[in-house]
Amino acid sequence: MSDQSMTGPSAIPPVQSITTDDLRAALRLGWRDFTAAPLFGLVFSTFYVLGGLVLYAVFVASGQSWWFIPIAVGFPILAPFAATGLYEVSRRQEAGLALSWRAVLGCVMAQKDRQVPSMAMVIMLGFMFWVFVAHTIFALFFGLQSITSSTGAMLLSGNGLTMLLVGGAIGGVIAAVFFALTVVSLPLLLDKELDFITAMITSVSTVTHNPKVMGIWAALIAVVLFVAMLPGFLGLFVALPVLGHATWHLYRRVLPDDAG
Repeated sequence: MSDQSMTGPSAIPPVQSITTDDLRAALRLGWRDFTAAPLFGLVFSTFYVLGGLVLYAVFVASGQSWWFIPIAVGFPILAPFAATGLYEVSRRQEAGLALSWRAVLGCVMAQKDRQVPSMAMVIMLGFMFWVFVAHTIFALFFGLQSITSSTGAMLLSGNGLTMLLVGGAIGGVIAAVFFALTVVSLPLLLDKELDFITAMITSVSTVTHNPKVMGIWAALIAVVLFVAMLPGFLGLFVALPVLGHATWHLYRRVLPDDAG
């Protein structure tokens, strides 16, 4: 987002073709931004980590810890919104602007009057839809049975493994759709003045224009976040900021202001 006020919709740069070299460069720059200002990344990722730990504690306390599996699988859907502050940190470093909590948090708070809340609603609805679908799939395979920490063997039965395969396939489709909708839409909304529908359409365009590279990026994000969640979500303290910063730099490569 420009530091100057904007009076009309921003022009959207044409979508550029990118390669796996751009992915590697984005990750290097993401690591650079994180190590240059690690406190920002650690603080922003803390909200994500604490949210996961609180959800897990709630499920364990209620004797429904196995329901945390679909929650954890769907949790990366929320990652783009959690990274909004990280995009601003990278934007300021890229532009040579001073980094301060007042400036970064001021930009994040200012998003409440722009289009980011609408995108947040889309993301949250998508997350809730996935949880609903996961419950529905379980009901289709196991009826009214309840699943608790003492009935994990159900998942290793023939019926349970089939359910996991079906759920994984459906979850993969949902995740792919939301990846396409959000991969550049949130950094775009932070950087430009436009409506969230246009941002999502542009995001989908970047994926359809670069299907192979974006597919690799989606798989990499999924694997890194999954592995990072295994040690009690603690790996997210590094994984989330690095991926958040890297996403900003990938956005700048696929939609550069100086294109054309």
